[in-house]
Amino acid sequence: MTTEQLLLSIDPLDLKFTLELNKSVSTSFQLINKTDNHVAFKVKTTNPRKYTVRPNSGIVLPRSRSNVTVTMQPQMELPPDMQCKDKFLVQSVIVNPGSAPKDINPDMFNKPGGNDVEECKLKVIYVSPPRKPSPVPEDSEEGTSPTASDTDLQEHSEPQDNSVKARDLILRLMEERDSILRHNAKLNRDLELLRHGRHEHRTGVPLLYILLVGLAGILLGFIVRNV
Repeated sequence: MTTEQLLLSIDPLDLKFTLELNKSVSTSFQLINKTDNHVAFKVKTTNPRKYTVRPNSGIVLPRSRSNVTVTMQPQMELPPDMQCKDKFLVQSVIVNPGSAPKDINPDMFNKPGGNDVEECKLKVIYVSPPRKPSPVPEDSEEGTSPTASDTDLQEHSEPQDNSVKARDLILRLMEERDSILRHNAKLNRDLELLRHGRHEHRTGVPLLYILLVGLAGILLGFIVRNV
């Protein structure tokens, strides 16, 4: 918001400070000269120990503007109601063309001395510091982590494949075991027939036949133990 003065316009009229503990903060305002006069200014405050004003005085040339920066000293604690009673006063007066800032003196702004001095008051407003954003959990962002079902599939797909292979192997071994058992039973029957003289061939068992029977028994015992 801008307010028009006879000599200077000031923008803004409210000095807003974003308070941060143990840290100096600054704000600024502009002095706008819309006249054809050279205008001297001086900035005063009700709490000079708390603020630094740069520049606190100067001359604004005709149809020009000047920027003033106000810095608040570091604060140890925040006011409970965030209210501030500090005030600033901007005084302005017409000076002769060619005047320099070094020519400015306190008597120029002395109303009782007959000088035509204009004044404008500025308010101080405290602004709460911005809140820091809370950290976002990683699993709340889309596409950052797999879902529970996806994780289960990733973790258990390989064991399931292994279990199927193991089951197929066991079935094959059981079939081979049953086949060997049936073959062994047949051999035992043939041996009984030979012992009682009922076999069609001559008496006496060939040595190769006996070795095959023994080898089949050893193989059967090995398969049964591993299954």
